[in-house]
Amino acid sequence: MNNQKLIIKDIPYNNDGLKKLKSQNNSEIKEYLLEYPTVYVINDKKSKDFNVYVGESNNIIQRTKQHFIEDREDMSRFKNSSNSKMFVIGNSHFNKSLTLDIENQLMLYLSSVDTVNSLDNRRDNPQNKYYTSEEMTDIFRDIWNGLHKHNPILFPLQSEVENSAIFKSSPFHKLNRQQNVAKDKIINKVATILDSKKQEHQLILVEGDAGSGKTVLLSTIFYLLNNLDKYTDKENLNNIDTHLLVNNDEQVKVYEQIVKRLKLNENNKNIVEKPTKFINGNARSDVTLIDESHLLWTQGKQAYQGKNQLNDIIEKSKITIAIFDKHQILRTQSYVEEEQLNKLEEISEKQGNLIHLDTQMRMNASPEKMYWLNELVYGRKLYNIPSKNDGYELKIFDDVNEMFNQIKAKNDNKNNGLSRVVATFDWPYSQKSQKNGQLYDVTIGNFSKPWNLQLPRPKGVSKKLAWAEQKQTINEIGSTFTVQGFDLNYCGVIIGPSVKFRNGKIIYDPSESKDKNATQNRTMSDKSKKKLADELIPNELNVLLTRGVNGLYIYAVDDALRKELLKAQRK
Repeated sequence: MNNQKLIIKDIPYNNDGLKKLKSQNNSEIKEYLLEYPTVYVINDKKSKDFNVYVGESNNIIQRTKQHFIEDREDMSRFKNSSNSKMFVIGNSHFNKSLTLDIENQLMLYLSSVDTVNSLDNRRDNPQNKYYTSEEMTDIFRDIWNGLHKHNPILFPLQSEVENSAIFKSSPFHKLNRQQNVAKDKIINKVATILDSKKQEHQLILVEGDAGSGKTVLLSTIFYLLNNLDKYTDKENLNNIDTHLLVNNDEQVKVYEQIVKRLKLNENNKNIVEKPTKFINGNARSDVTLIDESHLLWTQGKQAYQGKNQLNDIIEKSKITIAIFDKHQILRTQSYVEEEQLNKLEEISEKQGNLIHLDTQMRMNASPEKMYWLNELVYGRKLYNIPSKNDGYELKIFDDVNEMFNQIKAKNDNKNNGLSRVVATFDWPYSQKSQKNGQLYDVTIGNFSKPWNLQLPRPKGVSKKLAWAEQKQTINEIGSTFTVQGFDLNYCGVIIGPSVKFRNGKIIYDPSESKDKNATQNRTMSDKSKKKLADELIPNELNVLLTRGVNGLYIYAVDDALRKELLKAQRK
């Protein structure tokens, strides 16, 4: 961006600050801040955290004066504080569409910053193509770097923000065409149903493979439902009761942070919780969103004594929006029989509510490499690894220590970002500590590392952070239950002895798995007993192999499989 002029001014958020802005002697500053469209960030530091408001305007002086006189709770905190400041951002390439995109991008990044206590704006402004749209990424990078120089606590390094789990699930990501069509369809359907007060329950089923953008879509819809009256012409839909459920402890932490930071639970009308808690509680819901509904229980277990969690949730909801991926079912307790899935699809399709997402959003891998991975897991065949230079690093290792060290080096290099090693569930593990005080380890020859969430958290590392975000976990091995639903920039996968290569094909050996939830028999609807390990262990492997955004490293414990993988790499 050699020919762009970026200006950032930091002023007090009061009338004196406006006078300071208006009295600038520099003609370029006056032109780009007072005559061009601008983006602004109001911030007020409270103890260690910040309250933040992001906006854009064609007339920053008039807009700020309007904020001063508005009787709004979100603005009162700033004008009543002596610590409030405002960054005014101008650029010689700014136009209305670009400032709206920059505003939305600032919301995306600031919603993912740990020191942001609350973030206001309540708009969703991602733009499609426009003149200078191709410059947006570079201009935003320059803006963020400039803000970082002014205040590195409020504006950390861009790479640090992008590595956070909350960033990857933020509702402010720009959606692709397929996601946008789905978003509009769902929001309009919800508004129409609630406005007409129809009594028939509606099931909106969103299906898609790992990395197809399901979680970002759901997060966006959850955010928009809090301001449904602003996105539709239905003024009576400003107080709907919404619940977001997910049966994954790590993902619950992420959604709780989003809800708190964006103040989505005001008046306790929006709740993030585990499905069993919702089912056992007294609350009913206008709209219930379920992320990763393939994790729901379809038979009684522990605290849940029902027969099917999805059916019980539907009973307590007017509208249910469920994200589903049959290839991410990992437990016999969550198994959905084909006939049951067909019935759910028929119900939602009859209501015009069946949505498919099939665009790969997570992995920067070519279709050829995605095909190779799918054939490995589900085709049970090993072909030569595609040599196409697509920027996605797919690497096979003969030494697990070397793979671990290279992933650790990737993680330590800020240019590569968050990276971790994970493994199939082929070593003993329990959330309960061993009586002798020893840790549960993944051990392969002279290699031994503890399983997930056993190492003590260093001082200052919040337990609210997801497993991969806690810095000590670089020295642990993750499992499907700590990384399912999350992105890593580079992922090292230890394929344990439950996956073998015999007689020219890949086989799955449940006798080597330590995951009883995948290997125990399941009582089917016809009362027969069925072994599901041959379906569930491949799903486990699929989840692990699809975590890496920019690269995947593989080490196989089975000698024959490791040799065949290395051979596939060399050819």
